[in-house]
Amino acid sequence: MATSTTLEDVVSNYPVHPGSVLAEELAARGMTQKQLAEAMHRPAKTVNEVVNGKKGVTAETALDLEQVLGITAQSWLNLQSAYELTVARQRRAARPA
Repeated sequence: MATSTTLEDVVSNYPVHPGSVLAEELAARGMTQKQLAEAMHRPAKTVNEVVNGKKGVTAETALDLEQVLGITAQSWLNLQSAYELTVARQRRAARPA
């Protein structure tokens, strides 16, 4: 198991999906989505959907990412939560008064 590290919490008015962070992390490591999927024992389609923002990071996925990449599961869940909260705030602000 890799050594755990943390990601900074993302606080922004612009929703940053954890898949964007994952894509950057894979690029920095020279790792493909397929390689990550194999290491996580998950379908490549699942990893691709997270990277492309079509799926969120679940607790199970966060644990798998922690094991393979060494970035804490809590960090991935924090990114997902921050993304969801930002999207919810934007939807609320767009509602008619």
